[in-house]
Amino acid sequence: MHYDHIILEKKDRIAKITINRPDALNALHPDTHRQLQDALLNLDADTEVRVIVITGTGRAFSTGADLKHISTLIGKPQQIVAYGQMFHDTTHLIEHMSKVVIAMINGLCLAGGIEVMEACDLAYASEDARIGDQHAAFGLVPTGGGSQRLPRLIGMRKAKELLFTGDWLTAKEAEEIGLINKAVPADKLEETVMAMAHKLAERSPMASKFIKYSVNRGIQVDLYTGIELEKSASAAHFSTEDSTEGIKAFMEKRKPVFPGK
Repeated sequence: MHYDHIILEKKDRIAKITINRPDALNALHPDTHRQLQDALLNLDADTEVRVIVITGTGRAFSTGADLKHISTLIGKPQQIVAYGQMFHDTTHLIEHMSKVVIAMINGLCLAGGIEVMEACDLAYASEDARIGDQHAAFGLVPTGGGSQRLPRLIGMRKAKELLFTGDWLTAKEAEEIGLINKAVPADKLEETVMAMAHKLAERSPMASKFIKYSVNRGIQVDLYTGIELEKSASAAHFSTEDSTEGIKAFMEKRKPVFPGK
């Protein structure tokens, strides 16, 4: 697929996807979703890629739905539902793919943009970024999982406040409530994210895959069911080459080199 709404770069086992619609503050047009989903599916199958970073061009990470496009769908409920399904499909893919996905929040991260961020495994933001779920401010309801993931990340009370009001947070405020991992100076954002990406790329991809599965599935069930999920994931991981390499490296007092198998 030809990409004109995103930029895809790969280097040192790290893939970087940049949403590239700066004139629209990286609003997510249907073509943007199609290209994001195509890139993510290909990267998940790419054994040379271990970590994925998602960011945006210009002043925004993403401001969510393309309201100009939505305005053409008024009176066409089936098409509006189909557009909403695209948000669900994109965020579901990010959350359930086997690779670690890091959101690099370079600016405005609003509405559907925050839903993309919420689906990522880790999130780092520039100190001048502004983050919020603005759906209610425009008379809309989240369609990309925002009403479900946000309370799981920060708790029901605060999530309801942000969802009802559509208020923006500073990056520091987002860090304080656990919505992002860290707020950093704008000129240090890429350096910080890439340092973490390189660190994770050296870890076992198989371990990361099973840990991601255990956490994401476990949070949806009771504690004891979650523990059983973890036991099953751990048992499956013990049959991987990464597990064998980790144990051998420990015994031989050397740094492990994980094959990702």
